[in-house]
Amino acid sequence: MNIHEYEKQILEWRAWRYNELVREDGWLALAGLFWLNNGRSLVGSNPMCEITLPEHAPTFLGIIEVKGKTVRLNVAQGVKVEVNGRPAQKAILRSSSEPKPTFITWGHMRMVLHEHAGRYALRIWDNQRSQRHSLPPLKWFPINKHFRLNARYRRYPDAKISGQSDTLGDLVEDRMDGYLSFNFEGEKHKLDVTELKDHRLFIKFKDLTSGKETYPASRYCYTAPAADGKVVLDFNYAYSPPCAFTEYVTCIFAPPQNHLPFRVEAGEIYRG
Repeated sequence: MNIHEYEKQILEWRAWRYNELVREDGWLALAGLFWLNNGRSLVGSNPMCEITLPEHAPTFLGIIEVKGKTVRLNVAQGVKVEVNGRPAQKAILRSSSEPKPTFITWGHMRMVLHEHAGRYALRIWDNQRSQRHSLPPLKWFPINKHFRLNARYRRYPDAKISGQSDTLGDLVEDRMDGYLSFNFEGEKHKLDVTELKDHRLFIKFKDLTSGKETYPASRYCYTAPAADGKVVLDFNYAYSPPCAFTEYVTCIFAPPQNHLPFRVEAGEIYRG
């Protein structure tokens, strides 16, 4: 791949990255994240509801009821909602961590049961939010092939489960399936990674730009699936996690062993 094709691919990815933030049901359409307790919670735009929807929503949309691991929705009489695209008055909700989650829609709004660290919350999108249309262009380091590195992926005999900090200030368990090893400026380095179902590798890392030019808690990066253990680690595709843009997410940050002792002057810059 010549330099022009390489730069074109990265610029196209940057455009995709911006669109993922501002598109319908994207990160900037998020309008709420309400943690659920056992029992019943009222859902609606009335401020007395435990789950308060945007003001253009019905005053009372329905009730969410939690009993152990079972979460039910009962829709108020006369309110028309869809559950996974079909009109419904009640449903048992599957969370976003399941293969086929339950999406509830009303007009421009969308809701889903969110599961994080063993707790349930109701996540809400509102596609009428002004934030979708006011995000300035993202800032990036100049494209730099110096940060496109050949690496080797090795799986751990057994995946490691470790406590990693999240946006709530808690330690949550996260899975590390293996590690990438690579050389940078004559020094060997290692990053623990999570292998996804499609065999891409997901990396959470910090470096000496963190808290200066880049998001303080972490940046994220993916690689293509490894081929015979070989993979390209390209920090030009490093980006800020969703919590850099909205408070209605639950990001997990880089474990201590993924703190790199050099400046990764590639990828997304944090505006703050």
